[in-house]
Amino acid sequence: MKYGYIGLGLMGGCLARNLIRAGKDVLVFDLNNEAIEQTLAVGTTGSAAKSAVEMKNCDVVFTSLPLPAHIEETMLGEEGLLSKMKTGAIYIDVSTIDPQTARKVADYSASKGIDFLACPLGKGPAQAEKGEEPIFAGGKKEVYEKMMDTLKIVGNPIYYMGDVEQAYAFKLISNLIGMTNMAVLAEGMRIGEKAGIDPNLLVTLLADTGANSFQLAVRGPWIVNNDFANRFGVKLAHKDVRLGIEMAEAWGYDAKFCKMAKKAYEKAIDAGYGMEDCNAIYKVI
Repeated sequence: MKYGYIGLGLMGGCLARNLIRAGKDVLVFDLNNEAIEQTLAVGTTGSAAKSAVEMKNCDVVFTSLPLPAHIEETMLGEEGLLSKMKTGAIYIDVSTIDPQTARKVADYSASKGIDFLACPLGKGPAQAEKGEEPIFAGGKKEVYEKMMDTLKIVGNPIYYMGDVEQAYAFKLISNLIGMTNMAVLAEGMRIGEKAGIDPNLLVTLLADTGANSFQLAVRGPWIVNNDFANRFGVKLAHKDVRLGIEMAEAWGYDAKFCKMAKKAYEKAIDAGYGMEDCNAIYKVI
């Protein structure tokens, strides 16, 4: 089976490397040559494409791209990859996009005789590199079952969510909660400073209370140690929160708390922290 992988960023690169480590024949493409070299360095079964269109003969194509617009530009339309792939091939996207775009992509894929599987991811690069990334799959059940062995190579555990809309909706809800929690944690740590509590002690003790969370466990210590290296950047956090809010509004729901968090990420971007980890909103709170 021939695989194609488009988008070798912090997450996509990890999953592509897992396929190569497993000895799979993988054709990779990214606009960043350094990302390509880093991915191909882990094994001998990978090779580089000069463009996404070179993947037209692959049996399975993955995409991991920043924005819904990038998915549409790369995959849709007569010049897009889906129009050039062979009938019966499978397209798997692990990006974070909105349910409306997902439906558009799924319908277009079907019109070209391509099966589409939505597979957004649950955690960060550290878990992805080790093949321990939760995957929330959506699409036809028979396609999901057919691709199970491949999905187990790139991530674990794997959950079947239903159709593509449910998979992406879950991912946006997860990020809405996680990134809003990040903003609340940053604010709480600032209040702790005002109270004169040692930051290390604050983070340790909060973990033993109802304030405990994934963000506290992972990013609380990073904040204390002034570690803002990009694992999941401010700009990506802002994008996901924005998409989640827009998704909620499309269903007639006003996500008030999430909108407050969105303003914090906008402030961090305006301050020049867009390419730092999302915990950098601490700097502007």
